Amino acid sequence: MRVPDISVEVAGLALANPLMPAAGPLTSSPKAAERIAATGVGAIVAKTISVAAAEVPHPNIARLPYGLLNCELWSEDPPERWFSEYLPAFKALGRPLIVSLGYKPDEVRELIPKAEPFADAFELSTHYVGTDPRPLYEIAKAAKETTEKPVFIKLSPHVPNIEEFARAAEEGGADGLVAINSLGPGLAIDIRRRKPLLGGEHGYGWLSGPAIKPIALRAVYDVSRTVEIPVIGVGGIASAEDVVEFFMAGASAVQILSAAILEGVKVFSEILKELPNLLSELGVESLRDLVGVVHG
Repeated sequence: MRVPDISVEVAGLALANPLMPAAGPLTSSPKAAERIAATGVGAIVAKTISVAAAEVPHPNIARLPYGLLNCELWSEDPPERWFSEYLPAFKALGRPLIVSLGYKPDEVRELIPKAEPFADAFELSTHYVGTDPRPLYEIAKAAKETTEKPVFIKLSPHVPNIEEFARAAEEGGADGLVAINSLGPGLAIDIRRRKPLLGGEHGYGWLSGPAIKPIALRAVYDVSRTVEIPVIGVGGIASAEDVVEFFMAGASAVQILSAAILEGVKVFSEILKELPNLLSELGVESLRDLVGVVHG
């Protein structure tokens, strides 16, 4: 049996492999992104850019036995620095670049033209917790009216019916979905300091890592059976086995964040080394053949 093919295609983006960092601290600067690119990932997802720099509480990331709790926001650097300095450096890394933007339709219309020269695709970050899916339709529509490049909508796990929200994004013109965002808010307390582990008014944060993997898998499974557009899976992925699970649930690519923070960025290269071996063990010639195989 020949070496299994781990290349993928997502909404017209051809990737040498399915791995990419999720938007966040792993890609908060050109230096950070260079470390990720060196691991061999298939694409780079930049930390989310908004219309103004974020003011992030400190400390903003806490290590827990079951993952990470964070109160990170979007980039702490102003958008002007991203457009003049960061994104040109990201583009020079030679990997497909997905630029993450937030958070409202008018802001997306303002930001996309400035990022357009560097982006191969866009990811629109949402942490929407309401019950009306229309805002996802509207942000997808605003983006697709502004660019012809692929647009991915990141879904929150907190909505009452994630399939309905996925359909709204698809109807708005989204070319793909990213499932899921982190879970929360949650709270962790330092009992000796008698204070929350995280900064901010109440010390609240958002949970990611192994604890949310079953929720993320279920979301990918439900969403990929509902829409015709591809789904990028994210949430608790730390091994080649996890990647295969997400593909079987319906993902066409995956993103990793917490595992690379907890274990180091070597997790990307380790998965890339192990993935073909695992596919050979499973008798699979192409990773793409596994997409949605458990749907029945």
